[in-house]
Amino acid sequence: MSSRKPGRRHILLAGSGGLLAAALPATARATTRAARGVEPDIDTTAQWNARPPRSPVSVLNKRPARIVVHHTVSANTAVFSRAQAHAHAHWVQDLHMDDNGWLDSGYHFVVSRGGWITEGRHRSLSTLRGGSGFVLASHTSGQNEQSIGIANEGAYHDGAQPPAAQWDVLVTLCAYVCGQYGIAPSRIYGHKDYGTTLCPGVIHDKLPQLRSEVAASMG
Repeated sequence: MSSRKPGRRHILLAGSGGLLAAALPATARATTRAARGVEPDIDTTAQWNARPPRSPVSVLNKRPARIVVHHTVSANTAVFSRAQAHAHAHWVQDLHMDDNGWLDSGYHFVVSRGGWITEGRHRSLSTLRGGSGFVLASHTSGQNEQSIGIANEGAYHDGAQPPAAQWDVLVTLCAYVCGQYGIAPSRIYGHKDYGTTLCPGVIHDKLPQLRSEVAASMG
């Protein structure tokens, strides 16, 4: 049995439910259920050629208690390529470092409108894979030492909806984060739950659906 994790295409073809697991041999399905989440393809900071952080990132020696979902308020582009995901990751990092004065990207992970995931703050992926610690990021005031911040490319005010590819991969990423850190899907929140902001727009209204789909995908 191959140990290679499923690629983005397989996740999109299977959706966020049980089709992917059903297509695997019985031993693989058992492993997937035990892991409580399938690791999706995530492009590391090295893969999208991120700028180095201004200073070393801090790693907290504990598990996060929740996930906080955001949107980046960038253009709702119809370009769904991996190159666009990388360009958007640069845009986010430049905004956070140059305009906000932060040491690196504020988010742990960013999901593009085309369904590509990029690592945000350096070391976010390696600590997620370890499952026992996480990077101190800068995404939600009062929650940075408690939560994983996942941002979605686009602006979801005024009725705009996330594309299906973005939504499906957001579900898969949240399920993997929940499984790695023992976070209940019920503990997925939106930025506006913790401050005076419209972020993450309509995605906040879809949080009950997100929690439900994440729970279902974890089996």
